[in-house]
Amino acid sequence: MDLKEKTAAILKQYEVGSRFSYLPVLPKASVLIPLFVKDGEVHMLMTLRSQELRTNAGEVCFPGGKRDPRDRDDVDTALREAEEEIGLPPDQVDVVCTLFPIMNKSGLLVTPVVGFIEASFSPRPNPAEVGAVFTVPLEFFTREIDHSSYSATGIAGLLHSFQFPDPESGSHYQIWGLTAILAILVSVLALRKKPEFETGFDSDDPVSFFQHNLNKRISKL
Repeated sequence: MDLKEKTAAILKQYEVGSRFSYLPVLPKASVLIPLFVKDGEVHMLMTLRSQELRTNAGEVCFPGGKRDPRDRDDVDTALREAEEEIGLPPDQVDVVCTLFPIMNKSGLLVTPVVGFIEASFSPRPNPAEVGAVFTVPLEFFTREIDHSSYSATGIAGLLHSFQFPDPESGSHYQIWGLTAILAILVSVLALRKKPEFETGFDSDDPVSFFQHNLNKRISKL
């Protein structure tokens, strides 16, 4: 079994299926977390939001956006948005799993969809939405170096921030907030490795932790 197959097999164990079907109807969004193997390591692809956008301009995120009425499900949303933002054809994504949703600060229920792409994929970013595309090895999100965290009022767990020096472009990217949490989660699950820092959640059973916090948020709506 090669590294891609091994990683996919691990992540498939965290497919949520219909586990969260009990949730009330809420505004939804999905993000695609594209993974690929390069130089014997698993990497993830990330984007920098365009400075032209009205909200969260210039922030690092994953390809994704709000559910469209035409979308059949969370996977459809993630794949559509990835094609619109970075020119990634849906048929070039090997979808591995849908992870548990997390409610963002605006009350949007964000569902992460994890999939493998080819390392040779060449992004074609939509300049109206994406300012840059870069990749990060999963191992980076388990190390203390370039990482910081803090507690914030009204936030369950910790807020995380990473400073990533991209060796290919020479740019430095700040990866923080929900994007950082998702990057940590996927890295912890895929690598089966505890980070060198305190995460603020149970890395052995993250599903139960985030489900509990999600239920608390929903009960206050």
